[in-house]
Amino acid sequence: MSYALIFSGQGTQHANMLPWLEKQEPARAVLAAAARHTGGNWRGLLADESCGLTNALAQPLIVGTALAAWAALRPLLRAPPAIVAGYSIGEIAACSAAGMLAAEEAVTLSATRARVMDGAVAGKDTGMVAVSGIAEEEVLASCAGLETAIRIDRVTNVFGANRAALANAKVALGDRAQVKDICVVLASHTSWMRDATAAFLGALNEMRFAPPACPIALNATGEAARDVGEIVPALASQLSRTVEWRSCMAAIAERQPACVLEIGGGQALARTWTARYAQIPARSLDEFRTCGGAATWIDRQNLT
Repeated sequence: MSYALIFSGQGTQHANMLPWLEKQEPARAVLAAAARHTGGNWRGLLADESCGLTNALAQPLIVGTALAAWAALRPLLRAPPAIVAGYSIGEIAACSAAGMLAAEEAVTLSATRARVMDGAVAGKDTGMVAVSGIAEEEVLASCAGLETAIRIDRVTNVFGANRAALANAKVALGDRAQVKDICVVLASHTSWMRDATAAFLGALNEMRFAPPACPIALNATGEAARDVGEIVPALASQLSRTVEWRSCMAAIAERQPACVLEIGGGQALARTWTARYAQIPARSLDEFRTCGGAATWIDRQNLT
């Protein structure tokens, strides 16, 4: 059996995602760990503030629900994943799924990540936009102050800056591109996060990590790694470096898994994958009515 896992980032979660999750016994301990940071009613939070959650709530919620879903799905699969990756905050969930740290530890680590990121831009108004239909180089040449936060493909990328620069970018790009606000309330993966990288690395260095059971495609480099000494610094450096998601997908595709499953809310990563690697089927766990349905789908892909 060969499959890859990709864990969703921030902004695709919704109140009705994974409707079966709370009913799964293996998921409950992880959800309880997340509840200690979110107050417990995560569906209520998403219903009330789907595009306005603070990092302190959003990041533990994302990691907690993703790893709760993985805890429910994992016993139904005949083998571990061949490779994993996580988009932005999803990288912590990916490391846990690969066996580097327990799910509850990952949830706590996500709360630390949120805290240091918020601290890095305290009193500053920053954010992110997705720009499609125009090359990265042209966006940067046209829009002063923008930095590339996430590379997705040649003409679809995410940029971070202060709010004034983001507003100016929408005017400067005019009808040449589609510009969409991202539901993240700071400029992640840019130089605005340098202080956060240093603080987060300090927190990571105080932890003990197990070697991963499978390779992890790293945001910071776009390369697959299994060395803890390489993975841990990359977890910190991705806060202030461009996420090389395009290269992460390439690293997964090189291993030719039978299929790719996105774990989290929505289907954004699965759709991005399909647009580039249609020969390798991809779906999101959020599409299935049960986690058993997802396990059956993975089995079927490995039989074809």
